[in-house]
Amino acid sequence: MSAVTSPSSGAAALATPRTGIVVGIATIAGLGGLLFGYDTGVIGVALLGLGRQFALDDTTKQLVTGAIIFGALFGCLGTGPFSDRLGRRRMVIFVGIVFALGSIASALAPSVGWLIAARFILGLSAGSSTQIIPVYIAEVAPPKHRGKMVVLFQFMIVFGITVAYFTGFAFGEHWRWMFGLGLIPALVLLAGMAFLPESPRWLVAEKRQAEALKILERIRGNEAAARAEITEIETVSEDVPSGSWKDLAKPWVRPAIIVGAGISMFSQITGNNALIYYAPTILTKAGFSDQAAVLGTGLSTILVVVMTVIGSFLVDKIGRRTYLLWMIPGSIVALLVMGYLFQGAGPQTDFSRWLAVASLAAYMMLNCGGFGVCIWLINAEVYPLFVRGKGASLGSFSHWIFDLIVTLTTLSLVTWLGATHTFWLYAAISVVSLLFIYFLVPETMGKSLEEIEHELREHRFFPYQKKRLAAAKA
Repeated sequence: MSAVTSPSSGAAALATPRTGIVVGIATIAGLGGLLFGYDTGVIGVALLGLGRQFALDDTTKQLVTGAIIFGALFGCLGTGPFSDRLGRRRMVIFVGIVFALGSIASALAPSVGWLIAARFILGLSAGSSTQIIPVYIAEVAPPKHRGKMVVLFQFMIVFGITVAYFTGFAFGEHWRWMFGLGLIPALVLLAGMAFLPESPRWLVAEKRQAEALKILERIRGNEAAARAEITEIETVSEDVPSGSWKDLAKPWVRPAIIVGAGISMFSQITGNNALIYYAPTILTKAGFSDQAAVLGTGLSTILVVVMTVIGSFLVDKIGRRTYLLWMIPGSIVALLVMGYLFQGAGPQTDFSRWLAVASLAAYMMLNCGGFGVCIWLINAEVYPLFVRGKGASLGSFSHWIFDLIVTLTTLSLVTWLGATHTFWLYAAISVVSLLFIYFLVPETMGKSLEEIEHELREHRFFPYQKKRLAAAKA
């Protein structure tokens, strides 16, 4: 294979995808995102009841919350090699089984230690879902619709978080019911996956072209489009069917690692999940009742859901990179306002308290609706096929390790620095994230996964590399 041969656009031209089938595949697989969102979001509500029943201090609350993230570190790294070896579909089924077991164990927890262990099990499946489901959807979806299909996973995450908050509002301090309800979508996911196909790109990498052709004929609408796409996939799969972890260190692969792991890191250290997990706790300290704090945060997550729906269309219209550059500045302003309102004793009037809620909602909508929409999409797109499973694992690991650091330090950071300086610290980090996006994150909109891989091989992946090449040609 020539390293500088651009893939044909014939597959895209011939494809007349049966969108309904692709949407069905993405929706069923995306239930793993709903489970991830529900199980990570529900702890923010459950902590209010758990804290009283088990007399939890801040450190123990952070351990209970962080257990799912600690498990996710192992889940996301372990899934990559298995998904490359056993297939994407089997690993999605594994995600559903572990989610079901973790939900039951959490609901039955007789002690804090048991609950931490159960949350660790849930973390294994949460981490696995962030690695395998976006990759599975991206490898099935056509380039024109890949953005909105993969973002459906993120929509399910924020929808799951919203369901968790309103479930908590309805059940009050009955946290066992909150955890147990996670069993329902897990069973639906398992039932649905019985009817879904394997990733055609994985099948081609495994030299099972006949099976891949049959699946692509079904989801692309005609045989010519399917054959053209398989030919395009073969241009990047004929060298190495499955790469090793060491292959991620190859110079031409490294830019994909920088972008995937970098976007994942910034999505967390700008405060994203910190406020999702601890918003009710922070708002109660600002003078809100438990119910008002949960309801206020729940309403904020509705805005995130709305922004995710809007973002799922925008990333295929204006691009992933442009979308992020539009969203993050607004989240910085919201953090600065929150920091101002929490000075001294914090919001003291009804107006300032509700302005704090509005700023929280704006931040969650813009930050979660920005990074959240793009993080799994970019991580599913940028890695070469022969190490895509392991690369997505590394990107997912970056998300979870920084999520763990933020989760285990947020309440302590608020105590040490105060809420004001904590919010302003997140704002400063958000400014750095803007610079990272501007200089290093490429635009992947409308490109096949094979075209993106060719840009990596030809050293024209970063935006500044393209500008340099354009200037040299001029």
